[in-house]
Amino acid sequence: MPTGSPPARRSSIALVLVAAVLALVFAGAGPASAHAGLSGSDPAEASVLQTEPKHVTLTFTESVSLSDESLRVLSPNNERVNPRPAQHADGKQNTARVELSDKLPQGTYTVAWRVVSADGHPISGAFVFSVGKTSGTVAVAATGSPDDTAAGRLYGIFRYVAYTGLALLVGAAAFVLVCWPAAAAVRPVRRLLAVGWLALVASTVALLLLRGPYETGGQVASAFDPEHLGRTVSGRPGAALLARLALLAVAALLLKRRAVRIERHDDGSPAEADARSRLTWAGLALALACTWAAAEHASAGIQVPLAVPVAVLHLVAMGVWLGGLLTLVLLLRRRGNDQEVPASAVGRFSTLAFAAVAVLVGTGVYQSWRQVGSWEALWTTSYGKTLVVKIAAVVLVLCAAAFSRRWTARLVNATPPAGETLPLPERERVPALHMVGAPAAPAATDPGATPEGPGRGGDGDDTAPPGPRADGHRRALRRTVTLEAVLGVVVLAITTLLTGTQPSRAAAETVTVASAEEPQAKVVTVPFDMGKAGRRGSVQITLAPGRVGENTVEAVVYTADAGLATVPELRLTLTQEELGIGPLDARLKNQKGYWAAYDLQLPMPGVWTLNITVRTTDIDQVTVHETVRITSPRRP
Repeated sequence: MPTGSPPARRSSIALVLVAAVLALVFAGAGPASAHAGLSGSDPAEASVLQTEPKHVTLTFTESVSLSDESLRVLSPNNERVNPRPAQHADGKQNTARVELSDKLPQGTYTVAWRVVSADGHPISGAFVFSVGKTSGTVAVAATGSPDDTAAGRLYGIFRYVAYTGLALLVGAAAFVLVCWPAAAAVRPVRRLLAVGWLALVASTVALLLLRGPYETGGQVASAFDPEHLGRTVSGRPGAALLARLALLAVAALLLKRRAVRIERHDDGSPAEADARSRLTWAGLALALACTWAAAEHASAGIQVPLAVPVAVLHLVAMGVWLGGLLTLVLLLRRRGNDQEVPASAVGRFSTLAFAAVAVLVGTGVYQSWRQVGSWEALWTTSYGKTLVVKIAAVVLVLCAAAFSRRWTARLVNATPPAGETLPLPERERVPALHMVGAPAAPAATDPGATPEGPGRGGDGDDTAPPGPRADGHRRALRRTVTLEAVLGVVVLAITTLLTGTQPSRAAAETVTVASAEEPQAKVVTVPFDMGKAGRRGSVQITLAPGRVGENTVEAVVYTADAGLATVPELRLTLTQEELGIGPLDARLKNQKGYWAAYDLQLPMPGVWTLNITVRTTDIDQVTVHETVRITSPRRP
């Protein structure tokens, strides 16, 4: 009996594994250069207008959807000055415009925005502009991540549950229909199908309810708000979730019909896994995957007609591989049962998993080009850094799979040829497993045996009784397969995280477009309070151009009622804590009404901390801090 694959087969398997690593390294769950970004605004950020504007218009890199609170313009006193909600400007879906009130007073205004990009993810931000002159402002706009809310965190959790349910439902059904029809009567497999279906239903309902507060940044309690629900079901993500629930109702009917036939003991013939049943479930799996692809990353960006079917195939292949692997783990770990999983079923799953990995390879190559864009993006973007973590997890999965295949070969070699007599008290089926994504290793079967023996699903006793060492090999195989499944779940979790992260190509496109209208200065206003009457106010710092290199610094001190204040001393130092640079003294000089420096050199981009010391009397002074992002110099 051969102990392993011949050299030619080993070479082909090695090539397939290398291709799988390359594909899985670059492949995420959502194949698109997605997430919109703000590409311009009118008025521009940090601009000072001589006349009051009639509108505020934002332009994004892709189409966005708006709500009543998508765009707010706040006065220096934190009063809203746009009486009506935002609309698309001139019918352009990548814009948002609000009308402003008449007779705006002079001062600095804050624009806070939150919209939903075409891929279904909310994005937000804020900037300031001034009318007549700059001033202090008490307006506060949220600057954190749009997902950093209770509703956003819950939405991310249920998104992972939905992916898990899809994998369990699709993978277990594929194993039953393609690999071992008799597994439909095995209680752990039936439970796995039920758990997958229930997880998918529960998560879909939760996502449907949480969609409203997730988009608007509202409270979790507003999930049952009829207005939010109405907006959700009228949009593309809500319609996709409703379609998913309808498809799951069809899946429930199919599962119920099979359960009834099992109870009647008429499910064991090969006819139950005929072409019609397989086509029905294949169509159902593809349709379920469409509810993700049609409403998330694949639905936005370039080449949408190609990206959507690629995303569908990628999701289905993921479900077949991971869900089928978990099904096989359950069957291999069953103890004290007369009916073990036959080696022929394991061989069929190996072939099925190989096809699934081949699909992952094909779709992954396309995804890598559409999402990442460059090797540099792997370590310069959040998406790329998360992808590096996925690289390590995928490598561990393949290592575990390699050990599984080694124990499979030893287990098969430990099984004597059919017909050999062994001093064993009873016959026992030998569970065998091949590495996921690799061809099946040669099985020790009777050359003269028919492909389908008597029994359930055509899988009879197609292996000879185990040899004396088979039990030890089986235990080792169970451990490695379980480890492989656990690591597969970790990969799924990382993949889910990637669906909520802006792809590297999109981040680069946003920076490129936004740089054309980058503000010519960075303005920050920092309040201070010395704890005494008449010792409150704010300091406005203007850095121009706010990029690496030489900058001009101007600082104005205001009283608590927004009037100009004169102070005997004002000091400013800057530090870059991440790189350990500074403090750099700006050496401000009194210019009779404001303080300024015209030769401040900033050597590196990134977030810099402003340390501002204000002295109002000989003995009263206070130091306050604020951060500002310094960008790289423009390329010619």
